Amino acid sequence: MLRRHRKDEFWVGAWRAKMAFRMRALALGCLIFALPAPAKPWNGIEPGASLRADVVKKFGEPSKITPAGEQEVLTYLKDKAIRGTVQSQFRVEKVSGRVSRIDVFPEPILDQDAIEKSFGAECSPGEDDGCYLRRAQQNKPPYFLYSRLGLAIFFREDGKTVQSFAFLPAKK
Repeated sequence: MLRRHRKDEFWVGAWRAKMAFRMRALALGCLIFALPAPAKPWNGIEPGASLRADVVKKFGEPSKITPAGEQEVLTYLKDKAIRGTVQSQFRVEKVSGRVSRIDVFPEPILDQDAIEKSFGAECSPGEDDGCYLRRAQQNKPPYFLYSRLGLAIFFREDGKTVQSFAFLPAKK
């Protein structure tokens, strides 16, 4: 019969403690990555988190409010346009009052190079972090989707200059 030495018992106990720590760290890492990624806020308003009241408090009463099914659209344009924009639209869920989407029509002319420098280049196959996926809609110019940021960028008919930005809840 083999008899364990106290020295061996120490190393077995240390190994178990080390493995238990690693398992807890792995579980914590899985939990963190399972949480939804935060959306890209615009001027302090975050889709999926900010409320209608936050929008009105920050930008004042909108130029117009348009019902759209289960949502209403707060539109800021002309003399109430938000600085740097021609128009901004905040889609707000009627029941919860949460902002679900922000559409921004920029005043300055922005091109594809400026977008890639600011947000990242096109994704390589299998990549989706810090880059965009080029998407197309029938009879419309392609758009860039930064899914981790919750940002879609739509181009004008020329396919080179930005028409609008859409800030959405980010995808994991």
